[in-house]
Amino acid sequence: MPRIDAFLKLGREQDCSDVHFAVNTPPLLRFNGELSPIKYRKMSNDELESLLLEILTDSQLKEFHNQHSLDFSYQSEEAGRFRVSLFKKIGGLGAAFRVIAPNIPELSELGLPPVAEKMLMNQQGMILVTGSTGTGKSTTLASMIQYLNERKRLNIITLEDPIEYVHKSQRSLVVQREIGTHVQSYKDGLRAALREDPDVILIGELREPDTILMAMTAAETGKLLLGTLPNT
Repeated sequence: MPRIDAFLKLGREQDCSDVHFAVNTPPLLRFNGELSPIKYRKMSNDELESLLLEILTDSQLKEFHNQHSLDFSYQSEEAGRFRVSLFKKIGGLGAAFRVIAPNIPELSELGLPPVAEKMLMNQQGMILVTGSTGTGKSTTLASMIQYLNERKRLNIITLEDPIEYVHKSQRSLVVQREIGTHVQSYKDGLRAALREDPDVILIGELREPDTILMAMTAAETGKLLLGTLPNT
């Protein structure tokens, strides 16, 4: 078991939302918006580097050395699934692990208006989820995909960076593709997805103008597009 799993397991057991690692401080857990240190010694950069780089694949390690930051998903048998942001900063490395719930919540549990379910029944158009970081955009999209997957026979293609929730095909075929792993960019992934007979395309983040225009065109020509917009 990777050594970092002990901290991640502790964080999940205590129901935190995030686990943070930084040089010259013990690991930190976030509860209700506030950080609380674990009862552990302050970590040196050498110790932290050994702890964090141990969980990277060769390709992830190469990308991190080239880009100096890396976003990826980490699956631990002991602690579950996490979305990870690994970065370099003054003094050494840092990382933030966002806890991903083991089960995707039902759409009805999110407090959305009834019109949300009606919109998902449309065969074309665009549904955008907006909000700041940590407000549940990815969880909302995952619930929407699950809602369709349980009810309709569709070809659903997701483009995510990174993949957070893993879907199993039920009534629908769900194909999940990760930016940087399966496709180079959202634009390239969307262009490829449009050639793969999709009914629904999920775009994890609509940021580049070319990707937004391509998505709008697809939504006007018989596809249902789901995506997020950063609230900035």
